[in-house]
Amino acid sequence: MTSPSPRPSSLTISRPVVLIGLMGAGKTTVGRRLAELLALPFKDADEEIEDAANMSVADIFETYGEGYFREGERKVIERLLSEGPMVLATGGGAFMNAATRELVKLKAISIWLRADLDLLVKRTAQKATRPLLQQGDAREILARLLKERAPVYAEADIVVDSLEGPHLKTVNRIIKALDRHAEGGATL
Repeated sequence: MTSPSPRPSSLTISRPVVLIGLMGAGKTTVGRRLAELLALPFKDADEEIEDAANMSVADIFETYGEGYFREGERKVIERLLSEGPMVLATGGGAFMNAATRELVKLKAISIWLRADLDLLVKRTAQKATRPLLQQGDAREILARLLKERAPVYAEADIVVDSLEGPHLKTVNRIIKALDRHAEGGATL
């Protein structure tokens, strides 16, 4: 079975496109492909934070705690949102911070990549670098996070389901959703 071909996009994006959602939803992988298709730069907030701190996200959590990390994350996202149109993948907890959420709502188009629990568990099991999952049973932690965060993630401008299979399917679903969003009069 072949992957679907990328759908050429005629969208004109004038603001950052910010991908939100739980770890394992596909924000980074899908974001890179979306940026390619939209001819925009791609940035990963976690990578930018690591560069700014000269430490891994896991080390920041371990050394300074989650509160310190979230404040640094907000500052990095604020800087990135001022750089113009791009596709930005954020960490799973970024949109939960009220100040970060307001920045995203004001300066960007937010897209919640929604994934079901089984898919999140499957995808996150492949990485040992998830600080929040090192504190117990990954499935239980992800289920709790999903329950806590879904109502806030639902505040995103657009919701797209991240499904198992070729990432280009999800990318094409995002482009269709952006088209519909623009048709509704929203500024992209």
